[in-house]
Amino acid sequence: MRIEKRQGYEGTGPGAITPDGCAVELYTRLPVGTEPDIITAAVPAAAHVLELGSGVGRMTHPLLELGFTVTAVDESAEMLEHVRGARTVRSAIEDLDLGETFDVVLLASFLIHAGDVRVRRALLDTCVRHVADDGCVLFQREGEDWHTDVPRERTDPSGFAVRIVSAEPVGDGVDSVHAEYVFPDATWTQTFLSRPLTKDAFEEALGEAGLKVDRYLTDDGVWVRAVKG
Repeated sequence: MRIEKRQGYEGTGPGAITPDGCAVELYTRLPVGTEPDIITAAVPAAAHVLELGSGVGRMTHPLLELGFTVTAVDESAEMLEHVRGARTVRSAIEDLDLGETFDVVLLASFLIHAGDVRVRRALLDTCVRHVADDGCVLFQREGEDWHTDVPRERTDPSGFAVRIVSAEPVGDGVDSVHAEYVFPDATWTQTFLSRPLTKDAFEEALGEAGLKVDRYLTDDGVWVRAVKG
């Protein structure tokens, strides 16, 4: 299975780089935040979770420890090599059709902001195709000022810096975002395409796919629980 590099996506730094510009070694270093707690509070205990874009298992492993069953999907074989304890499926999310449904479908990492509208629709179709009728889809959105509050920098307590250097318009409502991850011993960069979505635009996109917002899980509106309807 060969997946071509995605146009408009680049990455630099040590180790393997995925088709969307993500550095595998970088993601093995990034700590998990509060995401598993947010997910746990929003879904039934011991639910079967379909994690779309699992990467190296940064959220997969904590979810397993919390008692969930996880099917981890990623297009990068190098990413999936790091996942332990979960069923893994190598596939582009847009093409996924497992012929089964899940209690929870998880689309994190701001993937809903795909620059190409056709890709976003395909991602949403995959979510709808795989969520049980009484299940839910959890989305992670960008913050409201994510594209305007640039440049910005955050220093993680563990000692590395995350910099969003720029978000430059490239046409059709899409920005090219450039990020840097600076560790004491290595630096990685990623450039990717992102389409800002207002709350109304986000909810409209969900509606077109047959989903509706059940509730916003965080005060900033970044995490969302959606259901069929």
